[in-house]
Amino acid sequence: MPDPSLDLSAVTQTLRELVAASNESAYRLARERNFNLTDSMALEVLDRRGPLGAAELARSIGIRAASATILIDRLERAGLVERRRDPGDRRRVTVVAVPEALAENLALWAPAIAAIDEVSRSLDADQQQVVQGYLEAVIAALAPEG
Repeated sequence: MPDPSLDLSAVTQTLRELVAASNESAYRLARERNFNLTDSMALEVLDRRGPLGAAELARSIGIRAASATILIDRLERAGLVERRRDPGDRRRVTVVAVPEALAENLALWAPAIAAIDEVSRSLDADQQQVVQGYLEAVIAALAPEG
């Protein structure tokens, strides 16, 4: 039950419920893969953003650099990521999710993505534009520099 002292709009309250539902889905899917949530989050970030340095990955999922090294070692031993030299800067090492790990991640999320897409497609073009604009503004507000 929302805290009435927060005096949030109905839309904000619903968005909080969406975030909670998304988090619950992420926990459930991580458990189905026998992952901890941090491992699952790292693969999701690498799927969305592509190869990242260890420090970038750490910032993206809210862990310290030393913890990221342990995480990357664990994912590499499991065959889910590889360390590769950055072709633009051979001194830099990036972390890349292996295609099989990305395919498995997509397969796990596919039912949820399809359900969300079905709801989105039920909106007319004007409604979709309003919702997209709102969600982009929320994403920008949540960005570290936002």
